[in-house]
Amino acid sequence: MLITFARTVLLYILVVVTMRIMGKRQIGELEPYELAITIMIAELAAVPMQDRQIPLVNGFISIITLSFIQVCLSTLSLKFHWVRNILDGSPSIVVRSGKIMEDEMRRARYNLNELLEQLRLKGYADLGDVEIAVLETSGELSVIPISQKRPVTPSDLGVDTQHERLPIPLIMDGRLMENNLKEAGITRDALQAELAAVGLRSPEDVFFAMLDSIGRLRIQARSGGKS
Repeated sequence: MLITFARTVLLYILVVVTMRIMGKRQIGELEPYELAITIMIAELAAVPMQDRQIPLVNGFISIITLSFIQVCLSTLSLKFHWVRNILDGSPSIVVRSGKIMEDEMRRARYNLNELLEQLRLKGYADLGDVEIAVLETSGELSVIPISQKRPVTPSDLGVDTQHERLPIPLIMDGRLMENNLKEAGITRDALQAELAAVGLRSPEDVFFAMLDSIGRLRIQARSGGKS
């Protein structure tokens, strides 16, 4: 029992480390060769967990080998365009100016039901609203609508907007984020003064505090009150 538990924990840690090495991708965003390696790693980890007769080192070697292959292929695809074409393929334009590209659909083995379903999910039930639809190498459909159907932006209306930046968390669950504080250009004394102004004595009294996209400090106390 204890041996099985230990084998499971070790294999889990190895698989997590391996997936982290493979990069930050969701399952739906994996390229075909990455998905194949992911499935194989899952199978190789499951077998030693279920069968104690199989040496644990066999699973370790196989998983590490696949991880090494994936890293090598990813490195090659970064450096050489032809490797990317072989491993990932190339995007396919399946709709152009509201017209379905039959040849591209056939080459990608993508049927009409799939195309129409994906267009509806993107909010385009009418083909006439679509300028370009691209089937990406990950299988995701990217849609560029015609200009009359695109969302209105401030520049379309001639409206000037303030510059916005990425919001910066400063306190999370009572813990001061020192690196973020430096990035925001705020001293601890200045932050303490802001906390005191809303009746909070220290970061420990704060559930969440952040500098928002336009530079305003937003503070939520642990009690659930907001400032």
